[in-house]
Amino acid sequence: MSTPPNSEEFYEKLKTQLHDTALWPTEYLYKFIVKSDLEKIAKLEAIFDNMGAVINTKESKNGKYTSVSVNLLMRNPDAVIEKYKEVAEKVEGVISL
Repeated sequence: MSTPPNSEEFYEKLKTQLHDTALWPTEYLYKFIVKSDLEKIAKLEAIFDNMGAVINTKESKNGKYTSVSVNLLMRNPDAVIEKYKEVAEKVEGVISL
């Protein structure tokens, strides 16, 4: 889910899918991949700080990239999309899955 060419259209489609597939509020699992840079990982974790998120990180086999999984209770699809946009804005080079 890295930033698509027409991101507003993409986010509208995602919002519809989230609305149709879950009862809100619900537990939501974010997955991101970043270069194994402690500063980038810390920025990503800070975005979800004080929200009750369970954050797990796992380095790739060669140590070049780190996957970050964030599991937390979200109130609605808009809140989910808001966090995706915040991550894309604040963490350079992040890939959202």
